[in-house]
Amino acid sequence: MKKPAVICFTNNKGGSGKSTTAGNLGAAIAKAGKKVLLIDGDMQLNLTLSFFEEERVIEMADSSLNLYQAVTGRQDLSGFTYPTRYENLDLIPSSMKMSSIERDLNELNLKRGQKRELVLRDCLSGIRKEGVYDYVLIDAPPTLGIWVMNILCASDYAVIPVEASPWGMFGLANMFDFINEASEINEELEVLGIAVTRADFRKGYFKQTMETLREMSGIHVFETLIRVDSSIEWAQDASAPVVEFKRSSRSAKEYTELSKEVMERAGR
Repeated sequence: MKKPAVICFTNNKGGSGKSTTAGNLGAAIAKAGKKVLLIDGDMQLNLTLSFFEEERVIEMADSSLNLYQAVTGRQDLSGFTYPTRYENLDLIPSSMKMSSIERDLNELNLKRGQKRELVLRDCLSGIRKEGVYDYVLIDAPPTLGIWVMNILCASDYAVIPVEASPWGMFGLANMFDFINEASEINEELEVLGIAVTRADFRKGYFKQTMETLREMSGIHVFETLIRVDSSIEWAQDASAPVVEFKRSSRSAKEYTELSKEVMERAGR
């Protein structure tokens, strides 16, 4: 029975493109014939909004079938999935109640020997065992706390989207320190690579950003860069991934190429 590759998209800096990258890579991988589950781990609901209209997203966020309800109830995530309108692609929505997830995790009544850092891993264990999905992609919020630690401890790999801007690398060292902490609990966790987003070749700082990233020891930087493209914003407005919304766009082609790199490095 196949076991899914669980990949989280994480960066403690907001605006790095985590949700957009997770959603478009998920859609591109699904188009390649792989079964994909997206998990929206952020209270901002951006990943969920990438596939469902706002009214429907609010319904899911307020229902009893979302990530918040599953985690705080410590339930098997298998019963919390929603099909998207795209073949091979399902999603577990987030909730605005995720704003209290740090406190809720700290207040959970755990049995002796159980770790608060492993609550999400336990919730995900059924999906891992079932072997329905080839990939599980988790969108993490821009924080470094017990919830993101849960996401890292439930994942096999981490992809770090980094915006190619003067502030894009701010706090990246803290992110790697946090990943190293998670690796002490989840020894199988690997950084799959850095995905460069919002790249603008015309800007002088772009070359400097790329040189700095590629000088980082032992860290892979994906060859495919995601350039600035208005098609991404139009797709977001239409509650669709750009790889489906405008397949001929530059960004759709770039995300498709990036998905191939991710699949190759994840060995699936």
